Amino acid sequence: MQLAFIDVAVIVGYILATVVIGFWISAKASKNIRSYFLGGNKLKWYTLGLSNASGMFDISGTMWMVYLLFVYGLTSVYIPWLWPVFNQIFMMVFLSVWLRRSGVLTGAEWITFRFGDGLGARLSHLIVVLFALVNVVGFLAYGFIGIGKFASVFLPWELSPDPTTNDIYYGLIITALTTVYVVKGGMFSVVFTEVLQFFIMTFACVAVGIIAMKLVSPEMLAAAVPENWTSIGFGWNLDMDWSGILESANTKIVTDGYEPFTIFFMLMLTSGILKSLMGPPPNYDMQRVLSARTPTEAAKMSGFVNVVLLFPRYMLIAGLTVLALVYFMDDLRAMGPDVDFEQILPFAMREFVPPGLLGLLIAGLLAAFMSTFAATTNAAPAYVVNDIYKRYFKPGGSDKNYVVASYVVSVLFVVLGVLIGLFVPSLNSIIMWIVSAFYGAYTASNVLKWFWWRFNGVGYFCGMAAGVVILLAIQLIQWMMGVEFMQIYAFPFIFLGCFIACVVGSLMSEPDDMEVLKNFYIKVRPWGFWGPVYEAAKQDHPELERNRECGRDWANIAVGIVWQTSMTASAIFMVIQHWQEFVISLVVVAASSFYLWQFWWRKLKDYPADTPEKYLPRT
Repeated sequence: MQLAFIDVAVIVGYILATVVIGFWISAKASKNIRSYFLGGNKLKWYTLGLSNASGMFDISGTMWMVYLLFVYGLTSVYIPWLWPVFNQIFMMVFLSVWLRRSGVLTGAEWITFRFGDGLGARLSHLIVVLFALVNVVGFLAYGFIGIGKFASVFLPWELSPDPTTNDIYYGLIITALTTVYVVKGGMFSVVFTEVLQFFIMTFACVAVGIIAMKLVSPEMLAAAVPENWTSIGFGWNLDMDWSGILESANTKIVTDGYEPFTIFFMLMLTSGILKSLMGPPPNYDMQRVLSARTPTEAAKMSGFVNVVLLFPRYMLIAGLTVLALVYFMDDLRAMGPDVDFEQILPFAMREFVPPGLLGLLIAGLLAAFMSTFAATTNAAPAYVVNDIYKRYFKPGGSDKNYVVASYVVSVLFVVLGVLIGLFVPSLNSIIMWIVSAFYGAYTASNVLKWFWWRFNGVGYFCGMAAGVVILLAIQLIQWMMGVEFMQIYAFPFIFLGCFIACVVGSLMSEPDDMEVLKNFYIKVRPWGFWGPVYEAAKQDHPELERNRECGRDWANIAVGIVWQTSMTASAIFMVIQHWQEFVISLVVVAASSFYLWQFWWRKLKDYPADTPEKYLPRT
């Protein structure tokens, strides 16, 4: 494709600007490892929120969501619960506050805070580092696949006559540029550039939504989609029949394995709640929570992500989807059974976005890729350097030594993620593996760590190790049978096996040191099964009170999920010009916003008033 000069100028100018920013900020980021990984805990909550929203605006995920809306219609607003997208609600309601109260640098360091420094805690520390690094590599591979597919459609240079090789070359080039600025700048660079990227992306998203509203009328859309495409409700089955419109879409629905949809929905909701209860996985999301100045600012940051991200992002998703449905359908039919639905986003952009705005949108989506890739890359050295190199190999090293080691680790993990990305067939396959299988193995241990006092380091290690064994067994069964199945259907078995291993491992070993448990409980103050620890802590501090906010937290979560889903649906209803549904969804957003302001925002506090002074952070 030949881009207009103005589009090329915008794209090249933006990429150069982000690299320059990375070098410019590097001096500030390189002071010490807390500055490099957490921005020195000086970043404001709304800045972190914009950064986090920009990081979630990733190009691979946006391509996936365009495909979902295209094939599944309005019911696609539920499918990202696989991720689960409503983990941000759990984070904003209570988990960000609990996590930030720890004052640690990484998720692996949090393990020592929770379990102490015994054998079980050390084993848990090592295995959570392993899981964190596998998670980083998985997301780096996911980002590499998406950027290669996207860039090869737009960028004007044919680097190879083979399309697949062309994707790889573009992926390598853009990945290398992104690595340069994040390695040099650390968290300061990530946040600074992501705030800039967010404003670029929001402008482009709104513009694409408006273009779609002008070019596609409700009548034109109705003629191009199945009968139930615009319905947000569903029955036992999806009842989404593309016969006579696009036969390959019916094949895709069968291949995805989302039928019967009610069973899939319940599995998705259950696994989503459990995965959300474990807290953020040890990646860039956790690092931003730990980067917040205070616990309440961490919660506000997590809530702010929903406000600034969902509406503009879904204006883009809906806009490109309806343009493709109405104007790109003949090309899709011509592809026969070999339609790559993940290419709908770049093809729709290429055909319908005018010069100038196209360059801005491409720059914005490249920025979105760079945001996610940069933040993920920043998480890897936080674990390797802080939790392995510093702890076991060079505990007395200088800050400069640790920062240089972080540079090396970042580059190594980017290379590893790219190598794995070369062998993954599609975005959907790696998304399903990460959120269903990999997170399934991670869930049981990380739910129990918050809510059960008797759960110890040995139990944590046993649960995580059982997850690895079960994952390998599932992969072996699929290989021996020569079949693949939806990982979400394996989640209950993965979770149950890991849960049993957690409980057995904990009960067959000694409880963790009571002083460690008291320190954790007094600082974090979780609700759950903490009776013996509470009684022991009360012996030393009679003024301590239990956390009695469990009921209010769950009510806020229920309202928050409705709030989040309504914001998503309202953007789609506006773009497809279903005004009655749009108004209803806005009313739901307004009512739930008022509820959350009353029963969440106004109730936030950094630490309970009865927290002894020695457990509060130094000022």
